[in-house]
Amino acid sequence: MKKCTQTTCFVPDTSCELGHTDLSKCPIWHGAKVTDTADESLSGEMLMPWSGSAFGLTDLGFVSGRGKPIVIGVVGPQNAGKTTLLAAWYLLLGRGLADTKDRLFAGSYTLSGWEAVAGSMRWAPGQAPRFPAHTTSHGGRAPGLLHLTFSAENGQRSVDYLFTDAPGEWFQRWAINADSEEGAGARWVSDNADAFIIVADREALAGESMGTARGSLQRIAMRLGAECHGRPVALVWTKSDVDISPEMEQAVRGAVTDAMREVVEHSVSVLETSVDDPAGNKGTGLIELLQWATRVRRRGLCLPPPLSTSDDPLFIYGNRKP
Repeated sequence: MKKCTQTTCFVPDTSCELGHTDLSKCPIWHGAKVTDTADESLSGEMLMPWSGSAFGLTDLGFVSGRGKPIVIGVVGPQNAGKTTLLAAWYLLLGRGLADTKDRLFAGSYTLSGWEAVAGSMRWAPGQAPRFPAHTTSHGGRAPGLLHLTFSAENGQRSVDYLFTDAPGEWFQRWAINADSEEGAGARWVSDNADAFIIVADREALAGESMGTARGSLQRIAMRLGAECHGRPVALVWTKSDVDISPEMEQAVRGAVTDAMREVVEHSVSVLETSVDDPAGNKGTGLIELLQWATRVRRRGLCLPPPLSTSDDPLFIYGNRKP
């Protein structure tokens, strides 16, 4: 029997923490063994069916037990602020500052995963807050899935949400070639998301590489437009405190709206809008975007109208009028 050497991963009792469905491809799992003593210490114990880390694909069956979760695909180039957006939401929820109106936070199976992306943004002794580390593209072929549950105040059942945390390099390769091996994780997001948040980094669009940033975003928007098939899309301007030229803003907006019919726009920033806010720093636009995400609902299945059975010899007698 083998056991993963990663202390926060409980393979083989649960799924791989890094999201590998084939354990032979996991660099940490490969060759790890457990001693007889460890086997004895685990005897008679029942481990939780989740580790608290970001979900991989093998965890979806567990969280889908009471109903299919709503998947929110966060899409955009590298360093656009996708992980920072997720981290800011988590910190606002933890401080009770995220007003989701009639939606009440009801738990999460991936608290360790949320902490991994948000921990660096907290104040710590001798350490100022900083942005989360770049999401690496070498951690597997499946996106990390961060889980939240919200319940309704009127007593309706809880709804599970999964937010994707995937590196921007995947989306840039997927935008160029939808079937590329390097874009497999982005392709999974495209196939399975119920709604999309496409992130436009205003800082990159105002910097020295603004042309490259605009081109990457336009290619991702075109690819997403070909794949979204009417699912809800939000264009989110991150780092909204940064000014960009009206021509650049219109070029990006036009690329997104031309590729997708119905797009809502949000501008967000982790910087507070008012230093005199007694409730604390809520950033800019973060809560409004979270409210939009938690109101996403999966489209119902529209079945074609039943065909007439009056001409069907198997049912003709049942359709006779008296």
